[in-house]
Formats: sequence, C-alpha cells, structure tokens
Amino acid sequence: MTDAPLASVIIPASNEAGYIGACLKAVQATDGAAPFETIVVANGCTDNTAEVARQAAKRLSRPDRPVRVLETPEGGKPGALQRGDEAAEAPIRIYLDADVTVEPGLIPALIDALQGGDARYASGVPVVAPARSALSRAYARFWQRLPFVSTGVPGFGLFAVNTAGRARWGEWPDIISDDTFARLNFAPSERLQVPHRYGWPMVEGLGPLIRVRRRQDRGVREIATLYPELLRNGDHVPGATLQKALAALRDPGGFAIYALVALCVRLPIPGSGGWARGR
Repeated sequence: MTDAPLASVIIPASNEAGYIGACLKAVQATDGAAPFETIVVANGCTDNTAEVARQAAKRLSRPDRPVRVLETPEGGKPGALQRGDEAAEAPIRIYLDADVTVEPGLIPALIDALQGGDARYASGVPVVAPARSALSRAYARFWQRLPFVSTGVPGFGLFAVNTAGRARWGEWPDIISDDTFARLNFAPSERLQVPHRYGWPMVEGLGPLIRVRRRQDRGVREIATLYPELLRNGDHVPGATLQKALAALRDPGGFAIYALVALCVRLPIPGSGGWARGR
C-alpha cells in the first residue's frame, strides 16, 4: 500500500508545451523516498500543453509519485492555483512554474523544512538560466546581485507552504503577483531557504524585459492597494542601497541595462497593460 503523499506539487501551465516535459522530468527525478503527488493544471491553453503533460505523466508516474493533469478552458494563474489546491491531497503545497526545473534534492528539503505546526514558507536558491541574448544576460547578471534576490527568500517561480501557512489566506485572489502575495503573508523570520537550486528562465530582449518588469511593478502596486497590511512583511535588507551601489561598480554594463529597463518602465506607453510572457 502506497503511503499518503507528504506534498502536492501544483504546476499551473498556460501554453507551456515547450517547457512542461522538462519540468516534470526534473520533478520526478527527485532524490529520496518521500511520497508526493504532482498536479498539472493546464489553463486556457491554445497549444498542446495538456497532451505533452499527459504523455510525460504516462512515462514518469510512479505509485508513490503520481502525476495528474487537469484542464480548464479559463486562463489565469490564480484560478489554476486554486484548481490545483482543490484537487491536492497532501498537507504541504509546492507551487511550481511550468518553465522551472528543480535539482533532485530540492523537493525533499522543502518537505523537511515545512514539517511541524508553525506556519512556514520555503523556497530554494534561484539560478537564472543563461539567456540567448547578450542584453538579457547582462540584465540577469546584475539582477541576481540585487539584495532581494541574493540575500532574501524571493520565491519567484517556486515556493512552498505547510498547512498552517496555507491557512493564512482562503481562495487565491485574482491578482497579478501571486508569488509576492504568498511571500508577504509570512514575516521574514517565517520564510526559509533550503540550499538546493532551481533553474528559472530570464525573458529575452529589451521589449519583453520592459513588459514583464512593468507587469511586476503593477503587481506590487496592486498588493499595496488591496492588501496594505502585508507590506509589513516586506524585505528590509540593511545596507541595500550600498549593496546596489557596489553591484553597479562591479558590473557597470549590467547596471546600465538594468537602469535602461527601469527607465523605460516609467515611461507612459499606450496599450502597455495586460499579461506578457516575454519569451
């Protein structure tokens, strides 16, 4: 008889046919014997994401690590996260973007970190995958030196909570930045980083970088408007300004690209609203 899963890995996937196979392969290559389930929620897809995921599930599913694929015609990540939560059977929830790949030790480390009754949030060490364009590589190089990324538990692309942690909110709100919302439901002392990595892709080219950065900024402003009480849990890194200045001195080229994107984000551009993948 297979043990009950300790964790549910929930993967919202919208038009991710080119990424979901590698994502599931990495998840199923996890070290150790901890039982967990994986739920792919293909939402609003116009490609064959669901079929690719089902084929991967047939190849990779095990009795102690089943993979299920759900489909919904409605797009939107918050709705997909909610659908995954409603189908999940385990007390620990690991939310994973479909274009992320995890190291073999990451999922067991997250499960270990989230044991116990106290509310906890956990993530791994993000590593930006090499971009194809020189501009994106320069942006990513400097961005990874920012205090938010290098000293905190940013959780972009992958984060996990235990039962008490997930009880901090009800249904997923229909907002832009679900990962920021989840992270800010926890004080910095409640956010844990395990020493295992996951790969996260950087968007390609100046235009996509600007669109995605603009959307990220809108997401943060939205949370500040709708959930101002969460801002108390923001990352207040001592000496952050000095760290940024030192990073700029070490990498003036990367800083120049980062500053250019930040400047362009502030320019009023008609029709810049809406969601943009950027790759």
